[in-house]
Amino acid sequence: MGAFRFLNSSTPTAAPRNALVLDFGFWLLFVSFATVGALVASRRPKNAIGWIFCWLGLSFSLGSASEEYALYALVTEVGSLPGAEGMLWLTSWLGGPIVFALFALVFLLFPDGRLPSRRWRPAIWLELVAVVCLVAFAFEPGPLGNLGLVRVSNPFGVRGAAALLDTLGWIGLFVTLAVAVAGGISLVVRFRRARGVERQQIKWFALSGVVFCAVFAAGPFLWALPQVPATAWIWPVLFLAGASTIPVTIGSAILRHRLYDIDLIVNRALVYGSLTATLVLVYAGSVVGLQSAFRGLSGQESTLAVVASTLAIAALFGPLRRRVQALVDRRFYRSKYDAGKTLEEFGARLREETDLDSLRDDVIGVVRETMQPAHVSLWLRPHGADE
Repeated sequence: MGAFRFLNSSTPTAAPRNALVLDFGFWLLFVSFATVGALVASRRPKNAIGWIFCWLGLSFSLGSASEEYALYALVTEVGSLPGAEGMLWLTSWLGGPIVFALFALVFLLFPDGRLPSRRWRPAIWLELVAVVCLVAFAFEPGPLGNLGLVRVSNPFGVRGAAALLDTLGWIGLFVTLAVAVAGGISLVVRFRRARGVERQQIKWFALSGVVFCAVFAAGPFLWALPQVPATAWIWPVLFLAGASTIPVTIGSAILRHRLYDIDLIVNRALVYGSLTATLVLVYAGSVVGLQSAFRGLSGQESTLAVVASTLAIAALFGPLRRRVQALVDRRFYRSKYDAGKTLEEFGARLREETDLDSLRDDVIGVVRETMQPAHVSLWLRPHGADE
């Protein structure tokens, strides 16, 4: 693929060629799916998710390679290689709907590669039917799309069956979407029933979904930026980076690598995400407000507004971070917050406590409330005992 990509670098196309940074992003996406799939398949061969990821990584790579092959044979060096139309046809159905259909199965099978129960088997059968319907798109007559400046027709299109094939393809898409929704519901069901390891695994899956959705939601705002070379690649790169977190987090969850770090990661994401958003709003508001004040007083803008706003942000960072951390702990990590308050109150009482029996009861109560052990005992050396 790399050789054809280099040979096609100066070939005129209907759409601008991807920058080098975007090529690296797509490569990262291919490698992340393929690598995670290979690791999971080798260590958990009975888990179907590993094999699905292997196929996703392979299909991404084959799709890109076949597209570059077709571009070279049909545009860069016309007629230099055989089977160019067939390679372009392969590109048209290796990605897109088929990838979406396969990934919908991950929702149903995560984290152990099995369905939550036998009642979910119809979803698997529906997805298999959907894949068969989606293949109909590959035989729909008409153009495969613009490749460079050349219009290529489907070499395997079935004439006279366009309406039927199009209908079957759309049925497959809607069924796949329904199965994906059902898979999301199955994850909620699993999470409510899960305990211990499985619960942590589903949290990792949810984290990847939140990251991807956050990047996707940022798209309209990023597209609003001036589309100059310095900013035009920001959204595609962020999208590919967000997509790459999906196989990595899912693989970590299945292989149980640093599984219990998820709570710390989510905590830090909530704290620093909220902190960043708040500081950006404060900075923007202070700059606008101070600039308006300077214009009203002197009739012109001043760099003092930016300097003052920067100093204000630096002064606010520490206190605001502690405040946001306390709010996050109180709202989402109540046990941690309660434990911290309990220890703080115990420390205050300890400075004034002189009775050993009362101290013993306080220590045992604090340990039970904060650590929640199955059993706790405390021995205190009697007063006046020998050293």
